[in-house]
Amino acid sequence: MKFAGIDVHKKVVMVVVVDASMPEEKLARRRFVTMPSELNRLLTWLREQGVEEAVMESTAQYWRSVWMELEPHMRLHLAQAFSNRAPRGRKHDFKDAERLVRRLIANELILRFVPNGEQRIWRSMTRMKLQLTRDRVRLQNQIESLLEEMRIKLSIVVSNLLGASGLRILHALANGETDPKKLAQLGGERLQCTEEQLVDALTGRAQPVHGEMLALQLERLQLIDQQMAQLNSMIAAAMKPHQDAVIRLAEVPGLGVDSAQQIIAEVGAQASTFPSAAELTSWVGTCPGKEESAEQNHIPFQEGRARSLGIFGLSFSSYSAPRATLSPPFYPHSW
Repeated sequence: MKFAGIDVHKKVVMVVVVDASMPEEKLARRRFVTMPSELNRLLTWLREQGVEEAVMESTAQYWRSVWMELEPHMRLHLAQAFSNRAPRGRKHDFKDAERLVRRLIANELILRFVPNGEQRIWRSMTRMKLQLTRDRVRLQNQIESLLEEMRIKLSIVVSNLLGASGLRILHALANGETDPKKLAQLGGERLQCTEEQLVDALTGRAQPVHGEMLALQLERLQLIDQQMAQLNSMIAAAMKPHQDAVIRLAEVPGLGVDSAQQIIAEVGAQASTFPSAAELTSWVGTCPGKEESAEQNHIPFQEGRARSLGIFGLSFSSYSAPRATLSPPFYPHSW
């Protein structure tokens, strides 16, 4: 059985083919550029060599195009780059590819979990939505910082700065309105403050440039809201065949539809990749860790892996231990 090791770079890939039954035989090796036509030549050459399995490193995002070109035709593995490190001063592209394939044959690599094509689309959409959510929070902080420059304390008397009442007042400020009494009239009846308190909070010293800057930020906010609404529709359409799973998961206390969609996008509709709950929690990074030295166990407080999975970090952080100790078949997500 023949295996291929692929050292991926932005512009080129180095490929080494090894026959597992004759590992000492002279290796077949070749260099390809990463343009689409050359990747097709790479596939043709690997099939001519009789390659049945290939392994590559998770080098930034450049491995993705190679993966998608080869995926329909052979079994692929994605290795964590750290598990294929070379000694200092002995790094070489073809040597890296050879070391990669030999360590795969010896089962010495830590492999990453790459989901199927449908799940990869889910991940791209839910992660884009998560990033937009973070951008919206960042923008809200910038708006509040600008209001502080204007000496306006709106966030003290309004629980949600970007709620209905808050947005009406912000748009009026952006349009040049500075009269605190007129601004206070835009507040809704549900505000938990008196009119006098609202007038006092809106009595600032704004300059015309502040209104122009606020208008720009509100335009960005509107664009983010539009994009999030569009993504909601796209995610709902993509996950429609698994709507029952989304609804069941959304009923879990502390979760909702958005959280359920993101969890399903990360682990799959049935989480069938993970043989047990223990391996799933290990992959997420929410089970106890163990680093023993001199009969002392040092567990650094670290939730980077859980945080990198977005909603998992939010859902599990309240009761998760720092670090995983199990050895799941796959390392954290790569797509």
